[in-house]
Amino acid sequence: MPDTNATTHTNSTTGGATDTTSTRAGGSGRRADRRTLRRRLRREVPSTLGLLADAGDFAAMRHYRSFPFDTHCDYADYLEHVEALLRSLAAQGVHATVALFDPEEYADYCTEHGLDPDTAEARTRFTAELAGASGSLPYTGQPIAELVPLLLDEAVRQATWEYATTLLAGVGTCADCGEDIGQASFERAAGALKRLVDGAGPGHHHLVCSVPTDTEQLVAVLHAEAPGAESRPRIEGREGMDFVTVLAAGIALGGAGGLVLRSTSEDCPDRVHGWRLDRGRLVALSAAAVFNAYCTDADTGDPVAPEPGVEYCPGYEVDDPDPHH
Repeated sequence: MPDTNATTHTNSTTGGATDTTSTRAGGSGRRADRRTLRRRLRREVPSTLGLLADAGDFAAMRHYRSFPFDTHCDYADYLEHVEALLRSLAAQGVHATVALFDPEEYADYCTEHGLDPDTAEARTRFTAELAGASGSLPYTGQPIAELVPLLLDEAVRQATWEYATTLLAGVGTCADCGEDIGQASFERAAGALKRLVDGAGPGHHHLVCSVPTDTEQLVAVLHAEAPGAESRPRIEGREGMDFVTVLAAGIALGGAGGLVLRSTSEDCPDRVHGWRLDRGRLVALSAAAVFNAYCTDADTGDPVAPEPGVEYCPGYEVDDPDPHH
């Protein structure tokens, strides 16, 4: 305000001051233009937020004195502030992604890179690394209560895919022909998935593949749409890749496993088909076996009442009839 008043006064008394006023106005205009350009450029720069998944992770980060949330804030307060920040970024037209911030991984990262973990700079650098992880999700305005479980599911999916990929890479080559068993199993699994969906017919198809390993249970879920008999089924690219990778791991390992397909279409009961993995092959189950599998509690072995409006159907041939591996 003092500068404005001085300029007005000078302009009213001397003609020479008119040039000074124009220069200052032009300078202000250029500064305003620069601010506008910076705001527009800000929209071109994506943001990544590292989200703490639960109260335990939040408590772990509060051990750092530089962490913004003190003892007066709890995890609910933290989530409220996170949601407000994400909404603010969205209102500015800034694309934001959210990734899980794991305190243990963060501590390991700081040790590996020689960083002081009790600094905002270290947290920012670690979060920037998370931006390149496929386990992150874009913020699309969803409530924070929905975003957290979605991120957890995404983290599990990513870990499952990485572990299954590692298993396939470690299977080795065929002693007879030298062929990569992992690659051959992946190709067989891709062919089996195509035949699974083609054989299910029109409708929405929900597939679950489960493969036990020495250390954990691998589970992959896939949704596919087949609008009509003449329409090619639509399969999400990443879901399809994950499903094929887990199925391929089950084929390559040659152990136990199972696959269930549930189809839903208009004016028809839901149909459930099943297969089991046996020595690297997908073997179709009978209708009775599908019924028993669906109507038995997996934990206790107790019978479970059949679900109304569901038909328990036999599996059909989906595997390569004469696989080399």
